[in-house]
Amino acid sequence: MSSVLFLIVLGCGSGSTSAEPMHLPKKMPIASAESVGMSTIGLHRIDEMMQEQIDAGRIQGGATIVARRGKVVHFSTYGEMDVDTGRTMEPEALYIMASSEKPVVGVATLMLVEEGLIDLNDPVSKFIPEFANQQVAFANDLSKGGVEKESKKAWRKNKDNQGIGEKDGRWDDEYKGKSKGKQAAQHLLPIDTPVTIHHLLTHTSGVNGRGVYQTKEDSPETYVAKVAKAPLMFQPGTRWVYSNVAVHHVLPRVIEVVSGTPYYAFVQERVFDPLAMNNTYFQVPNDKTSNVILANDLKKKGGGGLMSTAEDFLHFEQMLLNGGELFGQRLLRPETVLMMGTNKVGDLFANSGEGGKAQKGMGFGYTVAVTLDPIAAGNGRGIGAFGWGGAAGTVTWSDPKNELVGVLMLQQPRGGGDFASIVSEAIIE
Repeated sequence: MSSVLFLIVLGCGSGSTSAEPMHLPKKMPIASAESVGMSTIGLHRIDEMMQEQIDAGRIQGGATIVARRGKVVHFSTYGEMDVDTGRTMEPEALYIMASSEKPVVGVATLMLVEEGLIDLNDPVSKFIPEFANQQVAFANDLSKGGVEKESKKAWRKNKDNQGIGEKDGRWDDEYKGKSKGKQAAQHLLPIDTPVTIHHLLTHTSGVNGRGVYQTKEDSPETYVAKVAKAPLMFQPGTRWVYSNVAVHHVLPRVIEVVSGTPYYAFVQERVFDPLAMNNTYFQVPNDKTSNVILANDLKKKGGGGLMSTAEDFLHFEQMLLNGGELFGQRLLRPETVLMMGTNKVGDLFANSGEGGKAQKGMGFGYTVAVTLDPIAAGNGRGIGAFGWGGAAGTVTWSDPKNELVGVLMLQQPRGGGDFASIVSEAIIE
């Protein structure tokens, strides 16, 4: 079937949606939905849903891609790149990826693990000396359970307090203070175990960098050194708390130290170039700035960091689905990708309460959330699916059970409707 005829066939039945016809990917092969066990009509529901989101004012536009069994069956764009000028959304529009960069950091780290340059159990202090002799901050809030218990446990372990009873006054003076039920002062306690690479990759490190500010004069080295000196939020490995600084700053610095290459250059050479992610940038070149989406929400918030396209992140996720290989380029071994997408934190993520509610039915691997129970999670993905998203609205995932990749690119954080569920329902075999 010719590409023109293929587009005509896929364009039929789109109803009232104003989405553009399906776009042709530049590198990956295409297929009809039914040839890979999906429903064309079911996939058209994506276009209808996205148009509903635009009509409701939740998003200004975006892009969606679905690939199954290594072939693209859906690639649409919607709405406008710039609402002020009415410019139509284009396939090569550049999106602020924000936390969608985290799996990139994870892949780069695991590449060095494969090469034997990093061990997942290595203390971070092996690469960044300032991480030695860290402490944990406890604010003894008597109105909340657990903190006083943890503080007493640490008190008893402290050699300076051996032989001193808690009732002799020092406990009250130094830990409880005179809070009278209100939050007392912060107390620093020794760590039970050093922060490791594993902890950084799984958001179980306690590294937070609160009150540590990156100035224009700071290099990655000097900023991370300051972060290392800040107290941890909790004992490493005991909780799951999202840490941007751990993944976006500390791990890239480890990569730089180990590889002898700046992080940006490392991922460009070792990840972006092999995967033909030719429109992915940390600094958008002048001749590509017109492709940057102008979103009102982001104009208010500001933005920066990694920027990319829907098709480029399709390549990234397809590489993971393929077990670490794409376009004849192997980035990771299959067993490493399997490790990355396997729950590493027990029930810490499911019970974290992060974002105001627990992530039921979910686990967490290395920089990616993992679907353990699709029904409990209610996320429309197969068991074992893994991926992550960004605050600006980008979401991508790989679903090994269903042999599928999903890409949703937005620049409004609360849009996208039930994209993953629609994709799941479009699977017919």
